[in-house]
Amino acid sequence: MLINQIKEDMQKALREKDALRLTTLRGLIAACAYELTATGRTPQDTLSDEEVHAVIRREVKRRHEATTQYEKGGRPELAQKERDEAAVLSSYLPAALPREEIEKAAREKMASLDITDKKDMGRLMGALMQELKPRGADGATVKEVVERLLS
Repeated sequence: MLINQIKEDMQKALREKDALRLTTLRGLIAACAYELTATGRTPQDTLSDEEVHAVIRREVKRRHEATTQYEKGGRPELAQKERDEAAVLSSYLPAALPREEIEKAAREKMASLDITDKKDMGRLMGALMQELKPRGADGATVKEVVERLLS
């Protein structure tokens, strides 16, 4: 399980005195524990790998938003720290699905659902994300591809 790998990596970072990796992974484990309690489970339960990936994506998104804010505020050193943390977190995510593969899947799904109009974009997006998200597709990229195909 992914959460066990993260905990092992945290222990390794502790032994190696890698402060950035250690604090980032501690924060990730805390976010996973929060996710458990937010979904009505106990901290002794475990999250599935898909749920852990969702938590990691959310944390990476937070780091990107913080980077933007620090850059606007003239704090490049803090922005760099956020970028470094995002890189550590991103290493636990599956490789992003290439745009060509997303487009191919979108064309197939459009044909199978018989979608030709932009008014059915929501239905197409839902079906595509259900299929592609576990494979590492980014929602923004999928939306761009779908909008281009339907226009």
